[in-house]
Amino acid sequence: METPFPPFDPEGRPRPRFGRLGRVPLRVLLPNLVTLLALCSGLTAVRLAIEERIELALAAIVFAALLDGIDGRLARALKGTSRFGAELDSLADFVNFGCVPALMLYFWGLKETGSVGWIAALAYAICAALRLARFNVMLDDPHKPPFAGDFFTGIPAPAGAITVLLPIYLELIGVPHGGVSAPIALLYCLAIGFLMISTVPAWSGKTLGRRVRRDMVLPLFVAVAIFFALLASYPWIVLSVCSIIYLALLPVSTLRYRRQMAAWRAARPEDLPAA
Repeated sequence: METPFPPFDPEGRPRPRFGRLGRVPLRVLLPNLVTLLALCSGLTAVRLAIEERIELALAAIVFAALLDGIDGRLARALKGTSRFGAELDSLADFVNFGCVPALMLYFWGLKETGSVGWIAALAYAICAALRLARFNVMLDDPHKPPFAGDFFTGIPAPAGAITVLLPIYLELIGVPHGGVSAPIALLYCLAIGFLMISTVPAWSGKTLGRRVRRDMVLPLFVAVAIFFALLASYPWIVLSVCSIIYLALLPVSTLRYRRQMAAWRAARPEDLPAA
């Protein structure tokens, strides 16, 4: 008896007309399950924001960001990358880091500015969609230099989502929510959206930690444990500091990228595309 569900092929290849159905390795499915868990966490953040449980909503979006950093690495470690997984990850990122933060900011305070606040939320979500679409297109760029993998073009969507919620962190720390809080948050939301679609080189950190010196393994474990302990104990202070430091380091990342680009052009001018 034929199954009522169509066979799943992670690479999107057409189903053969005849023949037995193959089996998909579990290592291919696990990263997709992590992505779906992140999507559930992001959508739950919307519900919590509507119910004005903003602290739990922030925790849900941070959890989604952590899962987003795991699924890709898990897929590469298990050799379970697939075209289906890449498409699912992009769609989940748009929801989690484009739509959800925009709605959270609107429910939190942008609605106080009326339709202008909603337009700012829409603009941020649109910028996130454009950022993800550009990222997918640039993956196949044959002319990018070898060091380009260390940098994002514009800040990535997960970083944009974490940093754009800075006004909410500050209020939870104790910064008063005055009459100018909503207009400032509106301008800040637009600025983060612009940074996502800009060409500002943002250090990706993908190559960090691939090889760790043996004498640094234990200190690394201690540093990571301390960071997560601080995040659990003082979440809003840690998220605020991390957001400010990340934005402050963007000029440093840009300067480093320009230096590496100048050195690469000087060393191998023949690799540059023709004008």
